[in-house]
Amino acid sequence: MTEDTLNALRSDINEIDSELLILLAKRRRISYSVLEYKIANQKPIRDEHREQILLEKLISYGKSLGLDAFYINNVFQIILEDSVLNQQALLQKSLNPEAVGDTHRVAYLGGPGSYSQLACHKYFSRRPGKLIEMGCQSFEQITEQVEKGQADFGLLPIENTSSGSINEVFDLLQHAQVSIVGEVTHTVEHCLLALPDTQLKEVNKLFAHPQPFAQCSKFVQGLGDVLHETCDSTSSALQSALNTPNSAAIGSAQAGRDIGLEVIKTGLANQAENHSRFIVVARKALQVSTQIPTKTSLIMATKQQVGSLADALMVFKQHNINMVKLESRPVPGNPWEEVFYVDLVANLSSPDVQRALEELKDHTQYVRILGCYQSESIKAVEVG
Repeated sequence: MTEDTLNALRSDINEIDSELLILLAKRRRISYSVLEYKIANQKPIRDEHREQILLEKLISYGKSLGLDAFYINNVFQIILEDSVLNQQALLQKSLNPEAVGDTHRVAYLGGPGSYSQLACHKYFSRRPGKLIEMGCQSFEQITEQVEKGQADFGLLPIENTSSGSINEVFDLLQHAQVSIVGEVTHTVEHCLLALPDTQLKEVNKLFAHPQPFAQCSKFVQGLGDVLHETCDSTSSALQSALNTPNSAAIGSAQAGRDIGLEVIKTGLANQAENHSRFIVVARKALQVSTQIPTKTSLIMATKQQVGSLADALMVFKQHNINMVKLESRPVPGNPWEEVFYVDLVANLSSPDVQRALEELKDHTQYVRILGCYQSESIKAVEVG
């Protein structure tokens, strides 16, 4: 094969890729038209039965074209997820026209290159409008910006599959005057980044936010006598590594390259599957359609009696409400007292949920709703 032949083949591939993008954009536009029918006829945004039939048909047709089932399933699961999440976001905007405008001022931890910034871009990519980024130095500063109306939304990491719950955020939610209005899960791929031509054996100082340190603890311990310095965000850790010879930082590959660092090692996390879940907060709660999967988060303090927590949790079971998270945190200033954070698969507009919350008062000292919001956890349908 000559170089001219190779270039001609690459040109054909580029043309096909462009055609694929045009078709994907066309498919998304058509899905928006489908949403109009679903809204008018009160149909659920997601139809898993139809997805299963569609995937089985696509896999069968793809096999006849020489494509394997795994490849087809992966590609179209992403396409279907994109369609569902974009339809949900548009439906939410139509329900909350005053609260969800054309400009999104978003406060998040750190600056360019932080994982919070990446999660912010992922969430608001489905919500057309001008994005104004507001990097903050602490979680408390994020909620303050929202409380004062200086930011429309705040983005807070709440838990990670490797390091667990982020207690500082849970404690902040006890008193912050904000409401949870959304969530987004972002895949975290930790890399070791340093100045160009730096060798791993030359690194004597490591910069990172406390969460990456925790999520990569096994790798960090294996470095030996390297000094560890915690930073207020991943972006500041990367900047510190840029300004410090023989040092390195833990962050994303793209963020490091953007400021002039090079990847010297990948796959640092304790777990291969490393995901962080973020919540989106605003000053006021949003109305959530019953046509989309919904979560409700709350704080409750149970009575100081034997079995009071079990009695409170039994309320959810009796009303057939699925509880997907239960977290306990101490009450500041009240030794040995705790509050419980609960995530429910539930919509506050449901009469059965309202009855359950009313009944919950009989078993608790107080209950505070943190927010009712659309779930963005899309579980892929299984195909044979």
